[in-house]
Amino acid sequence: MTLALSVLDQSLARAPDQAGTALQETLQMAQWCEELGYTRFWVSEHHAFPSVAGSAPEVLLAALGAATRSIRLGSGGIMLPHYSPYKVAEVFSLLANLYPGRIDLGIGRAPGADMSTAVALATDGRPKFDAFPALTAKLSEYLWSENTSPIVSPRPPGDIPLWMLGSSPDSAVLAAQRGLPYNLGLFINPQADARLIGVYKSHFQPSERQPQPYAILTLSVFCADTEEQANALQLTYDLNLFRFFTGKSNGQSLTPQEALNYPLGPHERAFIASRENSRASGTPLQVKRRIEELAALHQADEIMAVTNMYYLEDRKRSFELLRQAFMD
Repeated sequence: MTLALSVLDQSLARAPDQAGTALQETLQMAQWCEELGYTRFWVSEHHAFPSVAGSAPEVLLAALGAATRSIRLGSGGIMLPHYSPYKVAEVFSLLANLYPGRIDLGIGRAPGADMSTAVALATDGRPKFDAFPALTAKLSEYLWSENTSPIVSPRPPGDIPLWMLGSSPDSAVLAAQRGLPYNLGLFINPQADARLIGVYKSHFQPSERQPQPYAILTLSVFCADTEEQANALQLTYDLNLFRFFTGKSNGQSLTPQEALNYPLGPHERAFIASRENSRASGTPLQVKRRIEELAALHQADEIMAVTNMYYLEDRKRSFELLRQAFMD
């Protein structure tokens, strides 16, 4: 089976005052990935993180649609418990009318933030994570039913796919029950059970818009001309992520040069080792073999690559080499 290749971009800023640069690089990456022939380009939702510029994917998608011509664009994803399903349906109906046949709506249950931020996002101060299945059902109704009250304006095109995002059994089962395509975020949860997509597919209930199950596996990719270079790029990201999780970064990223000189202690080494299951790193041939191995293990139909590298040119080269590897 030929794997479709797609991209998730997180608009990472090198420092808190470089959000504008990060967003412009996201636009450039979308254009670059479209030129290379990738299937879709999604953007994420995160809040109150100084190193992440992409807090409003719906706004960024409007800019991406204007900057590209044909690549599918989507949210990876909208954190639905924060929002009104009616408003989400309205926003994505507008996007789908602006860019016909190109918009994917991916939704998730996770906060995309710490709990204090989740409380601030909730209009009544009460995040609605437990209501996620009901919110999903209501959003589906607003998108696809012709007799909603109130009506959604502009009228949603009939071809807006609703994707379920997740990294746990609950999301896999809910996607199956609702007859939705599924995206497993392995890069978020490297310890995610390798049987999750299998659970999704075995429990899948066909729907009018999705007669067959379909699953994307999202993982980290670090592809370079040499294994040594790829390892350096991976190390830089791993250390920056570790420093972010442990509150040591203040939104300031290490450069690849700084990462190579960083003193690795047992905690850093353990963290790096814990992420091995969620990525493909190395030369194009090594990356291709690893992706094919993970896709087979997880029963994925499509691969979505997250390539968080410090320099834009390294990211562009990684996606170029990855695409070439699967064309050869």
